[in-house]
Amino acid sequence: MLTSKFKKQSQLVGARIRTLRKDRALTQADLASRIGIQQSDLCRMENGEYKVSLETLFKILTIFEMNVAEFFHEDVSGASKDRDYEFLRQYQRLSPRSQEEAQEFVLFKLQLEEKLRKSN
Repeated sequence: MLTSKFKKQSQLVGARIRTLRKDRALTQADLASRIGIQQSDLCRMENGEYKVSLETLFKILTIFEMNVAEFFHEDVSGASKDRDYEFLRQYQRLSPRSQEEAQEFVLFKLQLEEKLRKSN
């Protein structure tokens, strides 16, 4: 079982994989078969239920034609970048406990939006 800290990190990585997969109009079954894993395993990775191995992540990056830096740092431009940097500066001023609460809230909102998308 994953510790709370690792679970949150796994959820963030999984959410990034899901976003990139959907941006490329791939189903879980499509991506899973291309990287040589079961669709159910990819589903569990995207939901943060277990860690993505480096080998699997590198296979995903190859399919998405990106490197590790691109995977973890999305390029944004203009006003969005400024807004994101300001948000990050504000976040960094929070206490560690408040940062944890903010992360939990963001994950909650992402899960809520995902449920809403699925119901529509």
